[in-house]
Amino acid sequence: MDRTHGGDWAAYESEYGRAPLDFSANVSPLGVPESVRAAVCRAAAEVDRYPDPDCRALRRAIAERQGVSPGQVLCGSGASDLIWRVAQTLRPKRALLAEPCFGEYAAALESVGCEPVRFPMAESFRLSEDYLNEINHNIDLIILCNPNNPTGRTIEPELLREIARKSAACGARLLLDECFVDFLDRPERFTMVGAVNNYPNLWILNAFTKLYGMAGLRLGYLIGADEELLNVMSRSAQPWAVSHLAQEAGIAALRDGAYARSVRALIAAERPRLAEALRGLGLRVVPGEANYLLFQSPVPLDEPMKKRGVLLRSCADFSGLDALWYRVAVRTRADNERLIAALREVLTE
Repeated sequence: MDRTHGGDWAAYESEYGRAPLDFSANVSPLGVPESVRAAVCRAAAEVDRYPDPDCRALRRAIAERQGVSPGQVLCGSGASDLIWRVAQTLRPKRALLAEPCFGEYAAALESVGCEPVRFPMAESFRLSEDYLNEINHNIDLIILCNPNNPTGRTIEPELLREIARKSAACGARLLLDECFVDFLDRPERFTMVGAVNNYPNLWILNAFTKLYGMAGLRLGYLIGADEELLNVMSRSAQPWAVSHLAQEAGIAALRDGAYARSVRALIAAERPRLAEALRGLGLRVVPGEANYLLFQSPVPLDEPMKKRGVLLRSCADFSGLDALWYRVAVRTRADNERLIAALREVLTE
């Protein structure tokens, strides 16, 4: 099986016999919050019971945090699970993607016979108003990631609102992936959660994977005003799709405001430092705004960096990029300095 994503530490350990310094997965460099560890330990004593199939307590906690009603929240086993559920429920004929973007969008769409309509972004990787010309009555679904993965670029708020307005007028659903919005310097400026009641066609996707370092627990959620359609989507998944451990971990994470503030502060301090260091090595760096950076190298880096114990995310499988493009997470100062040292060795060989 070959499902290329970041964070494949198991393949690295199988090949090299040791754990890598993993820059390929865009998760919190501070590890899992202690509050989440404690919640999982407590919940472990109750795993003889089935989890709540409707995630009632977790949905209430998410709804309170996001300012929506619990009926407007659907939980799933990670964001990818919900992307596939959207495709399975809507079964669109044509869906609009701005590329490069997360590969699971196209994979989920193609699994239901949908034709992805691919809109290549300009060399700046910033979505422009030209995108509005692609939205018409022949499009059933629009998927956008803000900030985008793998570029880290944001969509200007006014353009995003215009996309929501035009998609609604054309009868297209809009799935907005905000899994990295919490890493922005001003997340409140870019999130569209507050607009879901204005656009019944809008869904907001988010997950606990990135900000809270909970990749192994698999927990994501979808917010939308169309509660009837969310109920249909909830029935399209297997029963008990979200484990009891994941539900309790999510509730604990939402209560841990201090941890989230610490992660944001670290990323805000280290992202510009890392970008400057990468540029200092002569690499072309896209000015990303999230907790990762996309850069272009003059030479292949995968194997020489692996030999030095560092795992990068090759972007060869992203449309519009090639094997000389790489995405790296923003980690701690010490980790970032180790990354730069290893890159300097490779680039000066």
